[in-house]
Amino acid sequence: MKPTLALSSCWNSFRHSDGYEMLAEIKSMGFEYAELSHGTRIVLVPGILKAVEEGLIKISSTHNFCPLPTGINHSAPNLFEPSARSAEEHDQWLRHTKRSIEFTAQLGAKVMVTHLGSVHFFWRNPMRKVSRYLAGDSKINPATDETYRKMLTKAGDKLRTRMPPYWEQVKSSLDEVKALANEKGVMLGCENREKFQELPVDDDFPSFFEGLGEGTHCGYWHDTGHAELKAEMGLLNHREHLEKNVDRLLGFHLHDVAEGDDHQPVGYGQIDFKMISEFWRPEHRLTLELSPRTTPQHVLQSRDRITGLINQRFGD
Repeated sequence: MKPTLALSSCWNSFRHSDGYEMLAEIKSMGFEYAELSHGTRIVLVPGILKAVEEGLIKISSTHNFCPLPTGINHSAPNLFEPSARSAEEHDQWLRHTKRSIEFTAQLGAKVMVTHLGSVHFFWRNPMRKVSRYLAGDSKINPATDETYRKMLTKAGDKLRTRMPPYWEQVKSSLDEVKALANEKGVMLGCENREKFQELPVDDDFPSFFEGLGEGTHCGYWHDTGHAELKAEMGLLNHREHLEKNVDRLLGFHLHDVAEGDDHQPVGYGQIDFKMISEFWRPEHRLTLELSPRTTPQHVLQSRDRITGLINQRFGD
């Protein structure tokens, strides 16, 4: 048994008004599986269902919100947040998340990737000053620069101070969808994020999962690009972060980072995918999540590089 390898429809959904054609293109690129991204418009749904029913392709996972709310025609995973303290926004998050769980189950997929919201600051995000300092001198080493480390610690303290009500709302929101997720057999893949104020704080993933206990409907979804961007800023160590969360891993979004830009083809940036592959398990879902600007040639090269690592890890 090997992990499944899928291509996210974030690469091509914008080019299609027919979900069948969208999935047929992914199939033609040599993929048996696809992930339906958070850019899945309502108009694509009939064709998607037809493609799955006919056995054209399998859906390995989806990404909340999937499908998008009516009237939304662009990727909008943070349109409504589980951290929202507004009752109106929370109700919308709950409604569309439940709908996405049901759609995921209808497609035969077992994992729905989801974002867990963010902390909002009334005036100024404390990370802006830190980012300006880092951007002001390309020679700064985030791991060793004393001034930068002090600024980063101060910003983290401010985030921690403001975070509790938002984080409690996240946990309450996840609890509200637990019964439906368990009924439908869908796990929520809680994704690590790239922005400083997005939840959870990376160090909190292990305690978060431990607090959910047995029979949880949540697991960890690792995005390689997001983790690498955080590593560049000195916010985490990529390998150590994976080591801390390996027991809860459901799958990966695989894309490279080059000059601070993620969703790049595999092998065209700085990420050590050989290291990443050490954490893959047979039951994991691996998804290439590539920019829509990625050429078909680079999609194929990324596919082949990941397939090569899968075969090295699990045998041909």
